[in-house]
Amino acid sequence: MTFSSFEDLEIWKEARELAKLVRAFTRREPFNKDLRFIAQINASSGSIMDNVAEGFERDGHKEFIQFLYVAKASNGECRSQSYRAFDAGFISTEELDNLLSRTKSIRNKTLGLIAYRKNSPHRGNKYKDR
Repeated sequence: MTFSSFEDLEIWKEARELAKLVRAFTRREPFNKDLRFIAQINASSGSIMDNVAEGFERDGHKEFIQFLYVAKASNGECRSQSYRAFDAGFISTEELDNLLSRTKSIRNKTLGLIAYRKNSPHRGNKYKDR
């Protein structure tokens, strides 16, 4: 399995959709009044896709895996913040369930990609010329 760009990765696509969904939730009242929380949850959701992209673009095997772990951590942060949004009355039960389902899917796919990369003979392009 080879990909020519991070945009081809299913995990990145799902993370992008999650970030768009979170952004939409934070624009609604009363969520839009809690500026600090808006910044936190938007940062964590965006960090997932950004770390997948950055790790992919590094062209190094170990670096990509490291950035996937960072993306996984940001995903966990976003999942936790989803509970906080629900507890604050910013999102409904159905919206929480949607966020939890998405973050669990991203987590599982991240772990799958990490396992695949750890067992892959492909080590990236970074060190081919050495």
